[in-house]
Parts: sequence; C-alpha cells; structure tokens
Amino acid sequence: MKKFIACMLISAMVCGAFASCGDKEESSQEPTTEATTEASSEATSEEPSAISAEDIDFEDTVVAQDGDAYLAIVDGQWWIQYWGGDDPSKDYLTYNAGVCPITGNGDYTVSVTADTNGFRFDTTGSPDDQYVPSGLQFMAVMIKNGETACPGAVITVNSVKVDGNELTLDGKPYTSSDDGKETRANLYNQWVSKDNMPKDARTADGMLYEGEGDAATPASYIGDYSPQAVNPDDFANGWTTVEVNFTISGMAE
Repeated sequence: MKKFIACMLISAMVCGAFASCGDKEESSQEPTTEATTEASSEATSEEPSAISAEDIDFEDTVVAQDGDAYLAIVDGQWWIQYWGGDDPSKDYLTYNAGVCPITGNGDYTVSVTADTNGFRFDTTGSPDDQYVPSGLQFMAVMIKNGETACPGAVITVNSVKVDGNELTLDGKPYTSSDDGKETRANLYNQWVSKDNMPKDARTADGMLYEGEGDAATPASYIGDYSPQAVNPDDFANGWTTVEVNFTISGMAE
C-alpha cells in the first residue's frame, strides 16, 4: 500500500507541487490534526526524478493508536508535519516515527526523523536526496484519545533533543486537552501565551489554577510553566531528528 501511495504522491508532486508554493493566508487559529499543507519552494524547485517505488526499501509507517504517545510537529512552512498518522499529504515524518504506548506511570520517549528513504522519496522524489526541514510552527507531546485511554495522565517533559543536542527549555510544559480527547503537553504553541494557559492545565505540582470557573486563581507555581518552552530559533537552521523524553504520572496503579 505505501508503495502505491508513494507512486500516487510522486505524480501529484509533478502536477501540483509548484502551485502549492504560492502565498498562503496566515491562520489565526490554533493548529489541529487537520492542519493545511504548504509545499516548500526549496524542495520543489526541480521536477522529481522518475524513480520507481518498487526499487526502494521503505521503512515502516507508524500510526498512533488509542493510548499511544507521539510527537506532533510542524515545520516553519506548514509542509513537513507529523500528527500520529500516515496521511501522505501531511504525515511526511511517519516513517520510523518513535511512537510508544502509555502503559502506566513511568518514563517514555517519542521522536520523529527525516533520515529515512520514505521521507526523502516523498519530499524529493529520490531516496538519495535529503531534504532538511527548518523552522518550527508547532510542537507537542500528544497521547491519542489520552483523556479516555490514560485518565489523569500528567506529562512531565524531561528533555528535548534536536539532532542529539539537548535544548534549554524556557519553562515547563503543562498537560491539558484542547478538545477533551487528545492529551497534550505543548512544547511550542504560538496560539497560547503564559497569560492565557487553560484553566484545566495540570502538572506534577498540581493544577495551574485553583478553584473553578471565574473564581479560579493561579497557583503559586504557575510562573514556572509555559506553552512555549521550546525556542523556535533552535530549529531555524534545519533539523533532522527530534526526540522528547518525558515522564507520565497521575495514572491509577
């Protein structure tokens, strides 16, 4: 099936890649798994070579199931993305993605990599030509349907590494859900600021807000947390592999 998708994708790239590089209206809403795709002008400046997918050793595509954690990420052009699936129009980083089932409290790792034959073929038309993503629009540790599959789970991010180099974080990510289904810890969400973090945000220290509704007041430690703990400047010059190590707590034993 993935070879068939790859063949369909290469035809689509030849016919429509240039058209997708035009100006795009800037979105004012927080991203969801339905985020739009914008092709890179750099990656599509030349027509992909007609290499047969039959001759390529593709890596496995990785799809998150209920209760699985994955690294949601979007590059600076809204082109290279991963949302826990294998949609060829946006999940370019599905090959060898580091997805892990959350089986209880403990330590876990999620990751994405552009260093695969599948990614290279999907972005350049050749498994031998490496396209390097750059920039960052969105990044979060997500648990698919985690509010139901992993009730009470709190994600504590321990480290973020880009191409093996650990980043310095500006604050701690908190745990919340924007839709009542997916559990997430925002690492970089430009649509949320430290002044409007969600009232249901939970952390290893406790809830970020004490009380309910309009009567809720910020906890004393709220200043330690941020929806933009990662600096996008650390992704500006290109990246290939991103890894996040985190701890799950709060689940019933």
